Amino acid sequence: MRIFCVIPAYNEKNSIVEVINKVRPCVGEVIIVDDCSSDSTCELAKKQGVTVLRHIINRGQGAALQTGTEYALRNGADIIVHFDADGQFLAEEIKEVTEPIERGETDAVFGSRFLEKKSRIPFFKKTVILPLARFVNNLLLGVKLTDPQSGFRALSRKAAGKIVIEQDRMAHCSEILFKAFSNNLKIKEVPITVVYHDFGQKFSGGVKIIKELFIGALLN
Repeated sequence: MRIFCVIPAYNEKNSIVEVINKVRPCVGEVIIVDDCSSDSTCELAKKQGVTVLRHIINRGQGAALQTGTEYALRNGADIIVHFDADGQFLAEEIKEVTEPIERGETDAVFGSRFLEKKSRIPFFKKTVILPLARFVNNLLLGVKLTDPQSGFRALSRKAAGKIVIEQDRMAHCSEILFKAFSNNLKIKEVPITVVYHDFGQKFSGGVKIIKELFIGALLN
């Protein structure tokens, strides 16, 4: 199976080269979607010899993921992995996220920080923001998974074709979950490790996500 890894990136010059070099051995193709970075992220990624797509304006992580996913589908991907550019995820866990799809057990796999593996989640995120996001996902979208905002996931070609990301910014995580459920896709959660480099967490970020979810729910 052809496995493509889509990595949205915005001003990630300090981590992008290391992330690319760790991910590349684990997948068939790496796609960096530079979301109009103002630093050297795009140039550094191009020097690594991977596919680099670039937004001419900053549109948000959801939009970058959709751009990369569409490219992967056009170029024959069987499985599409979504992975962050900031070094928080472990490339060696990509295999654990893709294997259930490769075995034909499921259509979509979502990584979870709340299963067997232990991630040192910042206190405010763990005790306030993520539980609140989980509650909102359940209340508005009817989605019941342990991790409401994980950016580490794998989609089969079938799933990626059915899930069109319309939330350009951070509410895309919940939107992807909702569309996976609403399209009756087979879903599995697997444990992942998240390495936090910045333990600050602004409550305003969580508020923005919830606001976007409410607006999206009203529009739908």
